[in-house]
Formats: sequence, C-alpha cells, structure tokens
Amino acid sequence: MTENKVSEEFDVVVIGGGAAGLAGALTLARARRSVLVVDSGEPRNAPAAGAHGLLSRDGVPPLELLRIGREEVAGYGGRVVSDRAVRARRADGGFLVETGSGRGFRARRLLVTTGLVDELPEVPGLRERWGRDVLHCPYCHGWEVRDAPIGVLGGGPLSLHQALLFRQWSPRVTLFLHTGADLAEEQWERLAARGIAVVDGEVTGLAVEDDRLAGVRLASGRLVPVEALAVAPRMVARSEVLSGLGLRAVEHPRGVGTHVASDATGLTEVAGVWVAGNVTDPLAGVPLAQAAGVQAAMAINADLVEADTDAAVARRRAVLSGDAAGDVFGPAGEAEVSARVLGDRRHGLDPVGRTVGRTEGAERP
Repeated sequence: MTENKVSEEFDVVVIGGGAAGLAGALTLARARRSVLVVDSGEPRNAPAAGAHGLLSRDGVPPLELLRIGREEVAGYGGRVVSDRAVRARRADGGFLVETGSGRGFRARRLLVTTGLVDELPEVPGLRERWGRDVLHCPYCHGWEVRDAPIGVLGGGPLSLHQALLFRQWSPRVTLFLHTGADLAEEQWERLAARGIAVVDGEVTGLAVEDDRLAGVRLASGRLVPVEALAVAPRMVARSEVLSGLGLRAVEHPRGVGTHVASDATGLTEVAGVWVAGNVTDPLAGVPLAQAAGVQAAMAINADLVEADTDAAVARRRAVLSGDAAGDVFGPAGEAEVSARVLGDRRHGLDPVGRTVGRTEGAERP
C-alpha cells in the first residue's frame, strides 16, 4: 500500500459496524474521540424480521437498527465508511487498517467487532430458511413461534439444552436425534419429564408449503410436522483481519465454535486491540453485543486518557529540562507554577508594586 492512499489518523478505528461496533463507536464519539467505523454491510442477523430484547426498539428490523445507529454515530462526529477491512498491522507506534478498496486508515487503538459466520448442518433447505423459521435462539425468536410445533435438530453439543429451552415457549417440542449419539438414561428422563418427544433417524430435508416450514423429512421417508426448527450451528469467528497482528481465533470453551479470546473488557493479548460482540462471545444476542461494545469503548477511552496524560507529562518535563533530572520543584518548575497560578501577583507583589495582603486604601510605605 502506498502512503498516498493512507488517510488521516484516528483515535480508534472500529472494524465492523454491527450492534457492538456502532455502540462502541457511539460511546467513543461522545467521549470526543475521533472514530472511524469500517463496515462491509453483512450483518449476521440480516435474514431476521426483527431484533428483540431492545428496550424501546423491540422488533426493529436489523438493517433499520444499523441505519439509525450509523446516523447517531455521525451525529457526534464519528465517520462510517462502507468497505471491507482485510488486514490490520502495526505501524508507527499504532495500527494501519487496510481495506479491500486499497485504502488505509491509521489508528491509535482498534476495536474489532467483525462477528461470526454460522456453519449450518448439511441438511438441504436449512440455509434458505435460516433466520425465518429455522432458528437458533429462543430469546431472539421464541415468542414468535410460541405454542407452535417446534423441532430441534440434534447432533450438536447444545441440542439437549436447546430442546429444554424451547419447551419454555411451546408444549409441542420434538428432538430429532439426527446424526447425534444416543442419549444417556438421565437425558431420556429429563426429556420425558418435560414431555419432549424424541425421533430417531437422520434428517434429510425440509417440507415447505406456501413459503412456510411444514415439516422435517427423515431418511426413512417419514415426514414429521413442525412449524419451526431449532438448529445449533457451529459459530466461527470472523478473525482473518487480525492475522497480521498475530491474533487468531481459538476454540470456544463451550464447544460451539471459535472465538477471539479477551478479558472482561474485550482486551486481547495484543496491546491496543479490543474485541466485542460475537467475534469474542458467540452466544451474545444483540443487547449483550451492544453492552460489550460500550464496555470495550470505555476501556479504550480510559487507556487513551492514560496515554494522553503520559504524553503531556513528557512534554512538560521536556519544557522543564533545565532543572536537574526534570525536577518540577526546581527553580524553573516553581517559576512556571507561580506564573500560571498567580500571574503578575507572584512573589507577593501586585502589578503596580503594592504588597499583596494590604487592605484597599492603605497608605504605601
């Protein structure tokens, strides 16, 4: 990349403009930081009709939520560019973010909110219905399918948990074992206690009528009627942009996919780089992703405040470099403090030579 394609430097470049990224950018812009959001416009929840659990905006279409978020960020001076960040690397004490269009943006700190990719089981028709009546999160979609016959596709580490969860929204839940191992005796008992049906056999397709899910088709040819199918995809972090910094996704502790590890504030093992949202927490819904973006932004701002203060101290010491070892209590340092605090009244004298402390109207000696 040539230098003439590198734009100005920002305090923070946010890579990814979903809920976490825009919430972080909004917080940083309100903290009077220069912020740039680089977003390729591919939100994970785009197929969904609405985002839920958001106070005052419950059910808002995901793309509408992002449109409003971009406007709010811009209202505080933040910038959003439509581009794909392809690489981030160290440069000149900070970072350089390179994009697919050949542009480059310098940053003092990075907030990466690139999200994840859902890898669905190899069942024909799942991808086409994903986010509509093929679902994964009851907190996101459970109310919309309440009391309906709901299927749960087995074979994943969370299948049993998913079946028990969706039972809260409907008394008609069926667990399809699919390619998963047989259940343990205790698991059979728990499902039976909640009235959850269990169907053996591999799922080979879906039945759709009038653009609505009507059932699950088994390898035996049997069709089991359902109006929604819960699936636990493997969730893979979009972390390629971080490879130039030596950061890579690792397996998530719960076995649901991969994530970029971080501390509670989103700080990664690379100084100056934070992550938030699904790239680090695959199980976070929109409200949690937003909160994580805000939390990471506050940590970033605090880190920049410390860096700004360190730089100010260094500049001050340079001005006072005539004192031994930069002693702020030496002659030059004392003179500067007196000048700032007392101005012409320093050393006990006012501008016209009267002694400080005399009452007004007193005679001069």
